[in-house]
Amino acid sequence: MKLLARADAVREIPHGVEVETDHGARLRVVLAGPDLAHVSLVRREGFRLDRTWTIAPNGLEPPDEGRARDALDGFAPPATHVRDEDGVVTLSGGDIAVAIRANPLHLAFHRDGESAPFASDRPSGAYMLSRRTSAFVHHMARRPSERHYGLGDKAGSVDRTGRRFRLEAVDPCGYDAETSDPLYKVAPILICDDRETGVAYGILYDNLAAADLDLGATIDNYHAPFRSYRAEDGDLDYWVVLGPSVLDVARKVDKLVGGQALPPKWALGFGLTSMSIADAPDADARIREIIADFARHDLPCDTFHFGSGYTLHGGRRHTFRWNETKFPDPAGTLAALHEAGLRTITNIKPCLLDDHPDYGPAAQAGILVKDGDGADAPPAVSLFWDGPGAHLDFTNPDGVAWWRSRMRERLLAIGVDTVWNDNNEYEIWDEDARCAGFGKPFDLSLARPLQPLLMTRASFREQQEIAPGRRPYAITRAGGPGIGRYGQSWTGDNTTAWKTLRWNIAQGLSMGLSAMGNTGHDVGGFLGPEPTPELLVRFTEMCSLWPRMVMNSWKSSGITTLPWMYPEVIPQMREALRLRYRLMPYLYTAMWRAALDGTPAVKPLFTRFPRDPLVAERDDLFLLGDDLLVAPVLAEGQTRRAVPLPAGTAWIDFHTGANFEGGREVEIEAPLGRLPVLVREGAMIPLSCQLGRIDPARETWRGLRVHPGMERVSEAVLYEDDGETADWRGDGSCRILLTMCVDGDSLILEANRVGAFRPAFDALEIEIAGGRGFREIVLNGQPADPSAPLLLAVDA
Repeated sequence: MKLLARADAVREIPHGVEVETDHGARLRVVLAGPDLAHVSLVRREGFRLDRTWTIAPNGLEPPDEGRARDALDGFAPPATHVRDEDGVVTLSGGDIAVAIRANPLHLAFHRDGESAPFASDRPSGAYMLSRRTSAFVHHMARRPSERHYGLGDKAGSVDRTGRRFRLEAVDPCGYDAETSDPLYKVAPILICDDRETGVAYGILYDNLAAADLDLGATIDNYHAPFRSYRAEDGDLDYWVVLGPSVLDVARKVDKLVGGQALPPKWALGFGLTSMSIADAPDADARIREIIADFARHDLPCDTFHFGSGYTLHGGRRHTFRWNETKFPDPAGTLAALHEAGLRTITNIKPCLLDDHPDYGPAAQAGILVKDGDGADAPPAVSLFWDGPGAHLDFTNPDGVAWWRSRMRERLLAIGVDTVWNDNNEYEIWDEDARCAGFGKPFDLSLARPLQPLLMTRASFREQQEIAPGRRPYAITRAGGPGIGRYGQSWTGDNTTAWKTLRWNIAQGLSMGLSAMGNTGHDVGGFLGPEPTPELLVRFTEMCSLWPRMVMNSWKSSGITTLPWMYPEVIPQMREALRLRYRLMPYLYTAMWRAALDGTPAVKPLFTRFPRDPLVAERDDLFLLGDDLLVAPVLAEGQTRRAVPLPAGTAWIDFHTGANFEGGREVEIEAPLGRLPVLVREGAMIPLSCQLGRIDPARETWRGLRVHPGMERVSEAVLYEDDGETADWRGDGSCRILLTMCVDGDSLILEANRVGAFRPAFDALEIEIAGGRGFREIVLNGQPADPSAPLLLAVDA
């Protein structure tokens, strides 16, 4: 590779500067917002891929054909100023100043008015380009006090410092949740937190080609500590996002890539699937039996997911083709599930196997990823699950239209509620594989994760078109930054093991910090041995308070993981599942907030308590919203859990009401079936008694458990709607603004409703937790009898 040393021929461009450097390359620096810098390196030949589908500021969705890399639509660039002093060009505006130095070329990023940079390139050589290939490398300085977070779907600790990662997608079925790399999704999103300065910032590399990110694994005597991003292809195009905190950066990155879709409320209910159910020759009968089993065991469930076995034909899976022997009446099967109150979701895959009846016509139509250029180029055939096949090209408008028509006619029209986009990592390793590129073809290797993003977008849009008043719900296993704006994902085909239980938490937390927070884990583990009764319950507990909760398995023994597979622990399974439904109003409000401002519903404790050494390194527990600390039991045989409690507040055991002072580690009782949950003092937690199925129209009761502390005033918001309105930002919504004031031995509670939607309940039944008594209780300005049921009206 060639080092870029020069930085000259400076010229101003809108909201930034462009400098000439070596080998005909140009470096552009633009301030797209007061806390947002965009850096791009343009080769002599131009961009390898001049468009992006990652960047979608403020929800401004990219056009079908992609967004120009230098577009500023949706941003609010500040007024900028350029000065050149002693050979250093400085661009300033808003809260950021960028200093550009030469010999060799490197940048330093400063907060406005501060001389020391919060981030900088490696002064001993930052930018290198290959003249023989399209590879490049970017080196940045790394401070010993910096910790590194993000990267989305990655195994191991939430703190990535000192490790090296492969940014590429594969199908690692049965992966090790601590060590495997790469996994399903690609998220070149890094959050750096400097423990000394207290400043956090983010780096988003807008490049979907295969790359490696080294966060200190490499030590080189010729350079001060550094980190590096080394890509095999594509464009060096990156965004610097100024915090100041880790949570601020996560929110701003989420906003940069288009935000999070609010799922319909039913999508947050418990769901069931299994490879073995739909693969079975008597699949239809088994599904109907499962419907009865949920009722028989008094267990909640909202969704049934059809594994890909419903498409089996001669041992091979044909997307969109029902096996009519196993399912002689698919519409009838779907109707039976709907009659039981269950929503239906079908697995679909983007590859047409070479014996699929649609393969020949699709190849003839040119809607598959091609092996080379030209209209006559054949499909790029690759090894898929059941044999060779070719993948649909979602950068071909005709291919998207074909796909959506099949989805509509063969699934949605007969009663399927939505689809589960699976096995969509696009493992086509042929170097000649080409995408249509919406009329401007490009190599698949430049943007492999783009295909699952666009596949999920197609699923999302088809539902929008069919039912414009309802929120779509789409699921994808693979993709890159931006998948959150279309739907939900999960941590993939995990392994049934205690180790998985522990490290799936860290994996999900990293996804939450990387604009992929609508996630969860296969309950009980997908691959491997059957879970023991104890492991099944603990797995269910851990998964019960994540956005996605689906029990999914594929065991070589043929045994299906089911909530009632061990009769002796059905009561414990019931309690673990009911906890989710009891806290559904709180979880739904957390998901609404994630869609509103990018705050992940599930997050590490250090994001809310950033300088508390007790929780700074902990990723074996998590916060749900701002007020619930969730500490799953992660080891066999344990019935107590050590829980570090952040300082500065007290915490109340959700189950027992016991009080604990913060700033220390405590032991919490955790018998099988009880997930340790602690509530921050001062919190107001909404509760539901609808414990069998989510149905907002019939939910006539809403509880509110208040946890009075020494704070004089605390506030909270409860979000309500009909569960699936597309107008969740407008008249379809209801926000109940809650205020609690503690004044000596008086408790004052108020509820003010904002929004046109009327929930089915008209009051909150108040429960006072923590054992504290009050001489006087005032509800909406009216004295209440402390000995009588306390009802706080919300309809006023």
